[in-house]
Amino acid sequence: MNTNITDTNGWIEVVTGSMFSGKTEELLRRIRRATIAKQHVQVFKPKLDHRYGTNKVTSHAGANFTATPVENSAEIIETLNDETTVVAVDEAQFFDEELAKVCTILADKGIRVIVAGLDQDFRGDPFGPMPIILSLAEQVSKLHAICVVCGKDASRTQRMIDGRPAYFEEPTVVVGGSESYEARCRIHHDVPHKTA
Repeated sequence: MNTNITDTNGWIEVVTGSMFSGKTEELLRRIRRATIAKQHVQVFKPKLDHRYGTNKVTSHAGANFTATPVENSAEIIETLNDETTVVAVDEAQFFDEELAKVCTILADKGIRVIVAGLDQDFRGDPFGPMPIILSLAEQVSKLHAICVVCGKDASRTQRMIDGRPAYFEEPTVVVGGSESYEARCRIHHDVPHKTA
């Protein structure tokens, strides 16, 4: 953390990377530390992500923390408690574009904002509000998974359908886990186009 960031200043920190890189695990680690430090923490997640339960943020490894599911980023402001000093947002890529503005409002109020999310969709393109949030953040941690093909660092998320890479034309948002996605390096990331 930068030494010029104090407890009285708000800021935005982002944990990003491909699927299976440990983003949520790192988010949970930061939340646990804030809780131990007796800070008031509120955690939010998108309602559409209910892979591991509705009211929890859960890592693929099984660690979890109670969270408030919200339909859109405006609900974060609406359900914010007066005593909250830390706001954590998981799966930020699934939120609307207003999430960047919400993060800025919270940081300007003196709140530490921790955001975790995919920086790229399965095509390798910037995902949802993440590019803007990354540019606004005081601190960014980009994590890597392990490529399932070659074992090197993976920075991409490969969507799989019936054992084959998903076509470019497939929908951007499909919530899933290891049954639908793999971590891949740039070389082994494959997004074919449907043939006419």
